[in-house]
Amino acid sequence: MTMKSQPTPPKEKMREHRSFPRVHFLIDPRLGDVEDDVASTKSRSLLAIGGRLLAEISIPKLILAWIMLIGLPAILLGLAPLVILGWATTISGQVATALAGFWSLLIVAGLIALTWIGGKPVLRAAESSFWSLNALAVQPVYALFREGLRHIIGKLSPDTRPRRQTRLYAVAALGGGMLVSALSVCLVILAWPASRWIGEAGDVLVPHQLILPALANAVVIVGCYVTVAALVWALADGALGRPADLMAYADIPAQARTWRIAHLSDLHAVGEGYGFRIESGRAGPRGNGRMRLVLDRLDALHAQHPLDLILITGDMTDAGRSAEWAEFLDTVAAHPALAERLLILPGNHDVNVVDRANPARLELPTSPGKRLRQLRTLSAIEALQGDKVFCLNSETGHLGPTLAERLAPHREDIAAFAGAGGIRLSHRLSQIWDDVFPMILPPKTDDGIGAALLNSNAEAHFSFTNALGLMPALQAQDLMAAMERYPRAGWIVALHHHLVEYPTPAKAFSERVGTALINGSWFVRQLRPFAERLVVFHGHRHTEWIGQCGDVRIVSAASPVMNPAINGNISFLIHTLAVSDGEMKLAAPERVEIRLPDESAQGWADRSRPAGRAGSRATGSKDPARRN
Repeated sequence: MTMKSQPTPPKEKMREHRSFPRVHFLIDPRLGDVEDDVASTKSRSLLAIGGRLLAEISIPKLILAWIMLIGLPAILLGLAPLVILGWATTISGQVATALAGFWSLLIVAGLIALTWIGGKPVLRAAESSFWSLNALAVQPVYALFREGLRHIIGKLSPDTRPRRQTRLYAVAALGGGMLVSALSVCLVILAWPASRWIGEAGDVLVPHQLILPALANAVVIVGCYVTVAALVWALADGALGRPADLMAYADIPAQARTWRIAHLSDLHAVGEGYGFRIESGRAGPRGNGRMRLVLDRLDALHAQHPLDLILITGDMTDAGRSAEWAEFLDTVAAHPALAERLLILPGNHDVNVVDRANPARLELPTSPGKRLRQLRTLSAIEALQGDKVFCLNSETGHLGPTLAERLAPHREDIAAFAGAGGIRLSHRLSQIWDDVFPMILPPKTDDGIGAALLNSNAEAHFSFTNALGLMPALQAQDLMAAMERYPRAGWIVALHHHLVEYPTPAKAFSERVGTALINGSWFVRQLRPFAERLVVFHGHRHTEWIGQCGDVRIVSAASPVMNPAINGNISFLIHTLAVSDGEMKLAAPERVEIRLPDESAQGWADRSRPAGRAGSRATGSKDPARRN
């Protein structure tokens, strides 16, 4: 039997506190051990990680979670036609037998009035449930089939001409939609014999006998919807076109007003000096030295050539723990000039990692854990930008209060919940998280540049599914309303998840699915009318890419922390933007390279140098990014 070799610790983490003596250990605690790789995708396959999690997961908790998240909503959906059609049949019979049915009509009028009064909350809840169903149960299957066909076609077809690749891309989308539609038809045929659509008065006496028909009804309803929707998605995806690298950058006149934006993402701060990150384990760096180096270098650059914004598109922390947020905020506090210009938004590691020490742990929907992670993130966001960004009034489409003002009435409840937890307080605070997004930094002038910060994280109660992304329809509508109020301004649209899979070839199929925005193609179509005056910034994939899809320009940031150092360097990009004649101009970016300290000069401790002394060098590059 052969054992998988362990990853060799890279240079940047082979450091030691100067006060720590150089002694020989049987097991050196500074280098970690196999337990640090338990959920590392760098040293373990997704199949191996998934198998281990399934072996350790709590079956009773899993069953209870399925009942709460899937079973009960499905039963309610299936009961709806039984109740509505049964009620309609009874009422129509009464109206047909006698016009003394005046009372029946009065009841109907009362029900309509009641629905009208409470209609908006009901409609908002229904829309939220609809998109959650699409996100968690429907579109992932379509994406799986679509990307699977694209992966197979890419392996079989060596022709890389853009036009041919675009056609193959469209064919794969249509094929994926047809496969999903066919699967949905099969499920509808299987469920139809057990379905029942008209309720009777006697059903009240034996409600348990309605469970099976209700579930069958839910399968039929969802199956019919998916049969049509999958084909619509496929046609829309095919018509949208294939994502492509950005072919040309804008030449910005010297006299034009420009905005310099430093784009960072996925810093994954840990709470321990020798801490490893969940995804990289021992194959990645330990501690927060790289994050400090990056901010040190940014501070020095800002002193030489001022920056307008520093944008971090999520995953500031590795698991959303309090100690990790403290490390991140302490590092930012050491650079007050950067803190004034900093904008952050939530990533999946900030809000969706249930337990970094136990990836098999499942969280029930009623658990306070998810709410705590959300409120920790919101607290950090408010501390950094609470007086700069505004919440949108969805009713009027106007800017509402600042984030700090929006949260002010809830400060006592938030503090009480952080101290004691509890279902009651959790429920009371449940709407705050959704209501504050998108956060809007409005343009200072009509032809300036604004920023919209979005929350693209899907609801997750299990660490293995923490990476899923979703753009809610209501949040997208608010974004469009904000951009319409400033028709001459340019916009930075920032979120964590990538909208589309990159056009570069993938070595493994697992690289194509599981992390993208589930309804990313839909969101791109929503942005297309504003494509000339916006640029989308995101992170999540730890990959640097600048491209476009459906005329929408997309900028992806690499992680200066998670990615391996190249030639001993880590890097990030600074982008220059301008607005001219109602169009956003994106210039070629500047690349900032940082030389990691040598282990012999720095010792073992993963600590940065004082601000402004982190090494950088100018080198040539084939990519369009200039070196700074």
